Amino acid sequence: MAPSQKTVLVIGGTGAQGQAVVKALTADAKYAVHVLTRTATSDAAKELASIPGVTIVQGDAFDEATLFKAFSAVDFAYVNTNGFSIGQSKETYWGIRMYEIAAGTGLKHYLWSGLAYASKLGAYDPKYKCGHLDAKGRVSEFLSNQPTSPMKWSVLSSCLYLDMFSSLLLPKPDPADPEVNVFSLPLGAGHPPLIHLPDLGRYARWMFDTPERSSGLNLQIGTENISWEHVAKTFTEVTGKKAVYKDVTLDEYFASGVFPAPDAKLGYSADQNDSTLMTYRENFSGFWNTWKDNLVKTDYALLDGILPDRVKSLGEWMRLTGYNGGHKAILKDTTDNAGSSH
Repeated sequence: MAPSQKTVLVIGGTGAQGQAVVKALTADAKYAVHVLTRTATSDAAKELASIPGVTIVQGDAFDEATLFKAFSAVDFAYVNTNGFSIGQSKETYWGIRMYEIAAGTGLKHYLWSGLAYASKLGAYDPKYKCGHLDAKGRVSEFLSNQPTSPMKWSVLSSCLYLDMFSSLLLPKPDPADPEVNVFSLPLGAGHPPLIHLPDLGRYARWMFDTPERSSGLNLQIGTENISWEHVAKTFTEVTGKKAVYKDVTLDEYFASGVFPAPDAKLGYSADQNDSTLMTYRENFSGFWNTWKDNLVKTDYALLDGILPDRVKSLGEWMRLTGYNGGHKAILKDTTDNAGSSH
């Protein structure tokens, strides 16, 4: 490693988001990357290990001794915990505890992978309660009250991935006319932000590249705020295939089979007796209510200034990726057959 090269620890590096961050950080030789993963022999870990500058570190990210050692060996850290695995109570705890451990080891910059604090944005109305959003939001709230010296902190608040149009947001054929693709969600006229994953990685890199701007910043990212009427229209324009948007109730959504067991609890590696665990139905009711009521605001002028060459529209993304409505496993949890993820 060159003397000027900095090393970044990535927690959650084998997931869809983490892989985008690792690839952005290793686009040149400025950064070396350590990826902490429990399974160094997984396909995702092997793929990352083949990238120059990437070192796979096997260990449990929710073990203090492992974390002290991992943080001590690097300059910066990108931390993306998986609430779908450990549940919201542990995600809240470990997001804060990881920060404390990092600060205690002398880390220079702690970058938290956040999400919208839905409950707070919705004035704590129970209709917006969403475990995987709220857990990350609570940690972001904690960070906002921490000093930015000696250890800098930043938050990269993500949203739905555009790539989910190949999985969780995949259209289905209309039973009455199989040539019509139906994009169906309990979204009403909501127009949530969605993000192109490679750009997410580039935003993370920007935060490490420009600490004078990113320190103490909670950056809400997105490619474009998109209504599902626009999704159907754009899909037809790009692919030539017929498409419609069907707004459905939450009950209809959960009856559609999008989750095989909607009343099962999230937190597949957590103690299922944990009273803070939410069912898929409970969690994703709050999730879709948050996007339906447009609670999350995104400053696209700021994002344009940060990444002038970012992907800026759904149509651009569809053309760039060759999207045609086909299925493709995107999220680590779905590829592991362990549930869904944000």
